[in-house]
Amino acid sequence: MKSSLFSKITLMVFALALATSAFAGNDTHKGNFQISSAAQLNGKELPAGEYVARWEGTGPSVKVDIIGGGKVLMTVPAQLVNLDQKAPEDAAEVQNGSSGRELSVLRFSGKKYSLTLSGQSAQATMGSGDSAK
Repeated sequence: MKSSLFSKITLMVFALALATSAFAGNDTHKGNFQISSAAQLNGKELPAGEYVARWEGTGPSVKVDIIGGGKVLMTVPAQLVNLDQKAPEDAAEVQNGSSGRELSVLRFSGKKYSLTLSGQSAQATMGSGDSAK
């Protein structure tokens, strides 16, 4: 009798733990982007290449991990900005600034939001950019 009760309690605890971890995992977001030539991000140089941006939460302020080669290269502050329509493709916008090319905005194909990086204003980032395909 005791082992049956113990089994039931163990099963319930396991199910509760599994359900909790499933809900916690839904708050993580990620998107791919590519830059065609090196750019600055938060004072560090990001070489040309393919990357993943990963963040938790729905904003507006989030911290974004920039991942390249399977490793977190840096974590930067960003603003999650709602868009009027879905982005047609992945895109990384780069601005020419006083310290060179600066990565400023990331958009993700099929998503109605963008990430404005390093405290840039959304209006200031509407200039030229690199598109990721």
